[in-house]
Amino acid sequence: MEQPSLIPDDAELAAQLAAAAGRILIATRDCRLVHGKALGKAGDAAANAFLMAALAQQRPEDGILSEESKDTPERLTKERVWIIDPVDGTSEYGQERADWAVHIGLSIGGKPALGAVALPGPGLVFRSDKPQPVPPAPEKLRMLVSRSRPAREAVAVAEALGAELVPMGSAGAKAMAVVHGEADIYLHSGGQYEWDNCAPAAVALAHGLHVSRIDGAPLVYNMPNPWLPDLLICRKEHAERVLEEVRGLMKV
Repeated sequence: MEQPSLIPDDAELAAQLAAAAGRILIATRDCRLVHGKALGKAGDAAANAFLMAALAQQRPEDGILSEESKDTPERLTKERVWIIDPVDGTSEYGQERADWAVHIGLSIGGKPALGAVALPGPGLVFRSDKPQPVPPAPEKLRMLVSRSRPAREAVAVAEALGAELVPMGSAGAKAMAVVHGEADIYLHSGGQYEWDNCAPAAVALAHGLHVSRIDGAPLVYNMPNPWLPDLLICRKEHAERVLEEVRGLMKV
């Protein structure tokens, strides 16, 4: 049996995994045999099975944390841990929207070292090793919020900044909208897990953006409890003003 070719470069591996999982998800959707929530479950399972198998062969010594696989304490003994979300935005994927993503992040020493975020709908893959210039901000800033549950803090900060609210689906789609210049601020306070933001954080950092918790603290990964409830991704020139507004809200 032919052995799989090993990809020595971590960033290239992340990009290939994200793109391949995206193709699996598109093929699962396009077969037209399952729809809605069933499509979301089928896509999650198919993409996760591929990613877990590929990482086991490509990086057998590394730890893995996936939203769709049972977590074990083994990863806590590893310096290098792949943190993945096979479908970020399962609801959007099941509804056959475009604002869902595949997250492949690598945490080294608890930091988001590198990653790739695929947006299979429009056929894009954002990579931490191939940053592009972020377009300049418009005069009226754009604040990304959840389509269904806009966070109180984000709405209040947008009002203070005179920013336009832009509803969008998955965390990865929102983060990449800032990277791509389609929006300017992604402020989330409604609860996330490490797999929701590790890859987007790595890509955003590589593109020169500000990435932190909403109190300004750094994001730390591969923790015993992967709950990581809040996130700020924005242009660096807007970060202090946003953090200042959030601090004011927390005092109320």
